[in-house]
Amino acid sequence: MRLLGIDAPEMPGHCQRGRQCAPGDPYQSTASLRVALGRGVITITRVGQDRYGRTLALVSAGGTDLSCWQLRRRQAIYKPQWDNGGRLAKICAL
Repeated sequence: MRLLGIDAPEMPGHCQRGRQCAPGDPYQSTASLRVALGRGVITITRVGQDRYGRTLALVSAGGTDLSCWQLRRRQAIYKPQWDNGGRLAKICAL
């Protein structure tokens, strides 16, 4: 599953050659997401599928959208070309 509209740092060895991967510490990004997931009931709204067949989704925990959470904490970067119809931009007020 992929969170809609964001790119987070790749774990070591996972950034494909020739691709400019998101900056930052993948371990801190993962830890931040774990904290967010502990905020309450998790809601998943499927919005599509990426080119690899993974579900694209808006995911929230305790009413907080996880993509917005990661963006506010600078644990991911916004990718407008990955934001189907600007849905995430509206939710996060980008």
